Amino acid sequence: MRWHFIARIIGILLIFLGLSMIAPLLISLHYHDLARDSFIRSMGITMVAGLILIILSKKLRSDNYINQKEGMATVALAWTAIGIFGALPFYFAPEFTNFIDAFFESVSGFTTTGSSVMTNIEGAAKSLLFWRSLIQWLGGMGIIVLSLAILPFLGVGGIQLYKAEVPSPVPDKLTPRLSDSAKILWVLYGVFTLIEIIFLLGGGMPLFEATCHALTTMPTGGFSPKNASIAQYNSAYFDYVIVLFMILAGINFSLHYQMLRGKTLAFWEDTECRFFLGLIIVLTLLVTWDIYGSVYTSIKDAFRFASFQVVSILTTTGFATTDYEKFPGLSQVILFICMFIGASAGSTGGGMKCARIIACYKYCYRELFKIIHPRSINHVKINNMVIPDEVLRSIMGFLALYVGLFVLSSILLAAMGVDMMTAFGAVAACIGNIGPGFGSVGPTENFAQLPIMGKWLLALCMLIGRLEIYTVIILFVPEFWKK
Repeated sequence: MRWHFIARIIGILLIFLGLSMIAPLLISLHYHDLARDSFIRSMGITMVAGLILIILSKKLRSDNYINQKEGMATVALAWTAIGIFGALPFYFAPEFTNFIDAFFESVSGFTTTGSSVMTNIEGAAKSLLFWRSLIQWLGGMGIIVLSLAILPFLGVGGIQLYKAEVPSPVPDKLTPRLSDSAKILWVLYGVFTLIEIIFLLGGGMPLFEATCHALTTMPTGGFSPKNASIAQYNSAYFDYVIVLFMILAGINFSLHYQMLRGKTLAFWEDTECRFFLGLIIVLTLLVTWDIYGSVYTSIKDAFRFASFQVVSILTTTGFATTDYEKFPGLSQVILFICMFIGASAGSTGGGMKCARIIACYKYCYRELFKIIHPRSINHVKINNMVIPDEVLRSIMGFLALYVGLFVLSSILLAAMGVDMMTAFGAVAACIGNIGPGFGSVGPTENFAQLPIMGKWLLALCMLIGRLEIYTVIILFVPEFWKK
């Protein structure tokens, strides 16, 4: 393991993180809020730490190659470092009294989880609220994917970072050159964000709030500058605009690229996309039927609130327009299941991903078919492409680890004195990068009242979920560190 190599990459990422603090600093100067000194101190500490790591590391040659172990270690350690230094503006601000809360908020932002410990969001400095939104936007497509677009020194070995970073079972390279693929992803990401800002402004949302919400919709993050989230506006127009962009964010970004290149049937021809969109339609209709009459007397209202909550949780965004814990039992179960399914592979969403769910179903069907026809030879296919057995094994392992970590983390959280519903809801929300859960961490509450050790545990769950489990868990396997 070339620690000097890893240190240099992390150092450069910290320099970038420090520079990104200029934007909220300018916001602070514009609004004359009290967070100015917090950002100045945080920027100084972060950039000095980055410079020290760069200076202490050896000079890299252009032909350096990052192997798989180094790629995974770099991603896991880089995200941890970014979570720590990204917490400094929160820690130095008066809204936070201890580091664990600041770290929790920072990791929740960068991992696009959206779980918060802030009890009075609207009372916080606007620059701090903008920082919450910005770190979600940066984390959505991945800081390391961004680094591939702007740091050519990574060279051919950058594919190892990309594979460890991009939330997809099989990362798609849009172009032969990896840095070009990263640039295309970020351009699409930025254009969608800008278009959403324009749509929100068109509905009368103030510029600051429109920007913050757009910055947290496209990464499927869910942080809002309002205590009541999107419910604050009680606007059908805003609800449907955000639903549209949450869906776009939950679709594989390579399909957006194909659409722009003239492949008009890209969404329909993709098995996962059809499954994802079909799931939204079916579950929305089920929840609408369930809450119509029992919660809402108008079918329009029932459909509006059902569609928003289904899309918000299925895409792992976590915005809320109503307290879904007041829904009937069927609707709550559907939303809880949505927390596990997640969005499409190659999107900014979290969860297990629809591609894995499809592969798991087809794999189980194949095994049942082979019991009936032992001599048959069947392949699991998605988009008419055979899924290799090693990929299937990886998917089955991922799903087993996902469920196992959910159960183990829920038990640990319950052992800290948290009630069962809250433990299940909090872990499902954090490992799936959702945001709000059930129980005392529901859509109208937050994570502030959880025990300190519980917050550390949930912060780890967020990182594990964001980095697709293997990248973090592999660090705890002794063989990983052996030659």
